[in-house]
Order: sequence, then C-alpha cells, then structure tokens
Amino acid sequence: MPISPPVVTTPDRPDERWRSVHLGRLMGLALRRFDARVMYLMAHDANVPLGLSNLAAREQVGAAHIHITRHLGLNGSRLTELAQSAGMSKQAMGDLVTQCEAWGLVRREPDALDGRARRIVFTATGLLWLEAFRQAVARAEAEFRAQVGNDIATVVALGLEAYGS
Repeated sequence: MPISPPVVTTPDRPDERWRSVHLGRLMGLALRRFDARVMYLMAHDANVPLGLSNLAAREQVGAAHIHITRHLGLNGSRLTELAQSAGMSKQAMGDLVTQCEAWGLVRREPDALDGRARRIVFTATGLLWLEAFRQAVARAEAEFRAQVGNDIATVVALGLEAYGS
C-alpha cells in the first residue's frame, strides 16, 4: 500500500478527508455496490419472469422493493407487521405492496384470524423472485469473500452483526 505524505493542517486549511472516508460513508458505498450486484444478478437470472427481470434491469426495482423480499413472511404478513419489520411507515409500505401486487409478486388475501384484516402473501411468481434473491445474495457474498478474503469477510460480517444488533 503506498504511503501518502502527511497532511499538514492549518486553521485556514483543515484536513477534510474524514468527510469521504468515515465508516458510515464506506458502509453506505459498500451497501449500494452489494445491492446493485444483487439486482444485476436477478435481472439476468433465467428463472426470474421476464417482466420482473426487465424491471430489475431498468432499475425500476430498488432497495425499497427489496424490503418486501426481505421482510414478508413465507406464510404472509399483515401490512402493519411488514412495515414495522422493514422500519417503514404503513403508508409507504402500502404503496410498495400495491406496486408489487401490480407486478404479480404479492397478493392481498383475507386474514383467517381476523376477518377485517388482510394478509400480504407471495404469489408463485413472488416465490420465484424470492429464490432468485436468495441465490443472488449468496453469489454476491461469495464474490465479496473472494475479493477481500474469507478471514476479512468473516470479521466484517461479525462486526456488522454486532454493530447492528
């Protein structure tokens, strides 16, 4: 690794490198790169229905839509549960569910435990999408491990898990 010359700071010339290399920014850049790779893999997955892969390829599916993929229970979830799990407002999650419903990923159905409530559940197409997401995440993680090494990847994962909990 090249050694950079020392930075001379003065009152009229402060060291501002911290603005571009702090941990939060680096995590954000890494997350955007990881999510972009996952979306690319999903867009090019032969098992993803063509309409959905086209949406992913045109970047119409974003991180917000992935909240449904990450948080919707396999047996379905109520909108309030889904929103809370994703850390979103009920209204914002409702908008996402409506969009995903139009794409054929999810559907609303009556809740067997409460006739007034509705559950959001994956459709058969949504389950294909979920499996493609699982495979894309696994591949992106494997690529990360190959790039930084298994030991560093393990330390990063453990550190992020500890920090996020």
